[in-house]
Amino acid sequence: MKIEVLTTPDCSNCNIVEKFLDELGFEYSVIDVTENPDYLEKYPIFTASGIVIDGKLEFTGVPKKEKLAEKLTRTKNLSNIKSHH
Repeated sequence: MKIEVLTTPDCSNCNIVEKFLDELGFEYSVIDVTENPDYLEKYPIFTASGIVIDGKLEFTGVPKKEKLAEKLTRTKNLSNIKSHH
């Protein structure tokens, strides 16, 4: 499972999201969309942060930690099932 956090330079929401991911124990990449404008074309976020899971924009802004945990756990379980076939 690949997690990317789309950020901007002064994004306080992004710090919260990164903290959630750290607390939940998931690895992720941080992508500054001001340095990678192609990400904005692919994932048109109007509010940072954006959370991309396996190439799909799943959240913008700050999701509830429980919702984020639920989505990540479900996605991780699905990818584990797929990789065993």
